[in-house]
Amino acid sequence: MKMWFLGTGAGRPNKHRNVTAIALQLPEPETGWWLFDCGEATQHQLMHVPLKLSKLEKIFITHLHGDHLYGLPGLLSSRSFDGGVTPLTMFGPAGLKSYIETVFSLTATVLDYELIIHELDEQQASIYKDERFRVEAGPLVHRVPCLGYRVEERDKRGPLMADKLRSLGVKSGPLFGQLKSGHSITLEDGTLITPEAVTDGVLRGRIVTVLGDTSPCEMAETLSRNADLIVHEATFAAGLEEKAHEFGHCTTVEAAQTAVRAGAKKVAMTHFSGRYSNEELSKLVEEAAAVFPQVIAATDLSMVEIPRVHER
Repeated sequence: MKMWFLGTGAGRPNKHRNVTAIALQLPEPETGWWLFDCGEATQHQLMHVPLKLSKLEKIFITHLHGDHLYGLPGLLSSRSFDGGVTPLTMFGPAGLKSYIETVFSLTATVLDYELIIHELDEQQASIYKDERFRVEAGPLVHRVPCLGYRVEERDKRGPLMADKLRSLGVKSGPLFGQLKSGHSITLEDGTLITPEAVTDGVLRGRIVTVLGDTSPCEMAETLSRNADLIVHEATFAAGLEEKAHEFGHCTTVEAAQTAVRAGAKKVAMTHFSGRYSNEELSKLVEEAAAVFPQVIAATDLSMVEIPRVHER
């Protein structure tokens, strides 16, 4: 599983970074990916990373400020030109559907695929689940209704212990496949072998939290609980808390404090004010690292790999 940062700036693009967009590349052998927010020119940024627009499965919008969704109409339209024909599901605050329908109506845009839009209430809720993932959303503290998202991957059985299977008289082939799929097998002599008996532990599912714009709040901590990676806005440097809160944002230290309280493993700070150049990001990391060492400053087109934990 990989997180790609397509835009890491706040408010408007500048020469250092584009506005907010984050892509979650699903684990192999999956080829799909999910998008969190879609600031202006997100589709341009996609040209520089190994993600195909036709493989985009879901979009999660945190709020309706322009720097988080002005890129949507163009990206949705281009998905048709890029061969996207499978349904695309989108989640976001109330008003998202009206925004898209109005733009498409005025521009006579027609998609070659089904677009499904779910507008979410301002309350904590499970909004999606399948055999791989569960997604939860919750309201944050910003100047307009804003959501954070928590993606929980399901646990997976560890690899089969081939040596142990062979010692039990199980030959590689269909029986291996049944065990790998979670089904018990019975040998010719009547011996029952369960998957648990021949599986090397568990591959724990990963937890990824993507927070929209927010001032410090309890929901940010709730959605981030035990996360492998938190994507947290850090619009301003430490010492500018009053200014940050005036506009519904956080400082670097406040992002780190959320990670500490949530028991998270790693934080990627993003949504930096244009007052900070990329050369100044190391100072912002130092501020946060004094509180929570496992922190990085995301830069445009950078990638963070999120490994599974193998528990035996």
